[in-house]
Amino acid sequence: MPFCDEVDVVGKSFLGLGVDEKSLISILGKWNKDEARTFRTLTTFFIQDERNFEIWLVEHLEQLKREFLRFQGAIVLWTMHPWERDARLIKKALIDGPKSYNVLVEIGCTRKSDELMGARKAYHSLYECSIEEDVASIVIDVERKLFVALVSSYRYEGPKVHEDTAKSEAKTLYNAVINAGKKHPLEDEDVVRILSTRSKLHLKSVFKYYKEFSNGKGMEEEVEVYLSLKHTVECLSTPHTYFIKVLEEAINPDADEKMKEGLTRVIVTQADVDMKVIKKEYPKKNGAALVDKIEHMANGNFKNFLLTLLARGE
Repeated sequence: MPFCDEVDVVGKSFLGLGVDEKSLISILGKWNKDEARTFRTLTTFFIQDERNFEIWLVEHLEQLKREFLRFQGAIVLWTMHPWERDARLIKKALIDGPKSYNVLVEIGCTRKSDELMGARKAYHSLYECSIEEDVASIVIDVERKLFVALVSSYRYEGPKVHEDTAKSEAKTLYNAVINAGKKHPLEDEDVVRILSTRSKLHLKSVFKYYKEFSNGKGMEEEVEVYLSLKHTVECLSTPHTYFIKVLEEAINPDADEKMKEGLTRVIVTQADVDMKVIKKEYPKKNGAALVDKIEHMANGNFKNFLLTLLARGE
């Protein structure tokens, strides 16, 4: 392969999600010092300092470190007990701040009651405090009550649904949304109570009746500006819709690091849960198969591992 082509391959190996280890090993391992210096001169990863040394641009160096660690992080996350995994994901979301609070909603709404209870036990063992007290002390916005309620919930998972109650609660949610100009919907204790305590089956009826009150518009459509509330409704009603959005944001070339983390998180946590539905619905919303998107955007062992998880159960 001509040297200029090798430079191009190495440059591309540094980009995307993960690192193309195979190409780097086969090319970099045989370069001499002059070829290595030419590479540093030709690419945008380095700058010359006042002594004419080619040094890594700090932002590229940090990015490359993260990309090398991406495969390792996926393996570690996959091999963890699911309870520990969720506990650590919640802790990281709290540390990372508001842009990652959707992870609190995601775990609080999409896990079964026993799984969420297990995450609370794991959190207690790992951090010697409860999820609830950390959420209550760290989250300072109006979402605090909702987040605490979601992570502490133990929902009924049986088949019974009281239709009259569901219709009444749909009206309660609808009134809270249409009066949002006067008061944030999450300041309404009944909104928090309904969303955090009712069974998924009951809420399915609630959201059905909500559409009747709102002339066919789903609640998630009417709370677009209240992102945490929107995520909650999506995770409770159509979790695959929420996960598809997280994946598409993560695969976007302009995604920041927090968004990119969603790719590993969703595929690892949903591989044996909702992944069949996610893969089926993904092309309808994004025009291409999820597998094809990852083939195109991800690199190396990281890509191969994600594709292996996606293939489970086929």
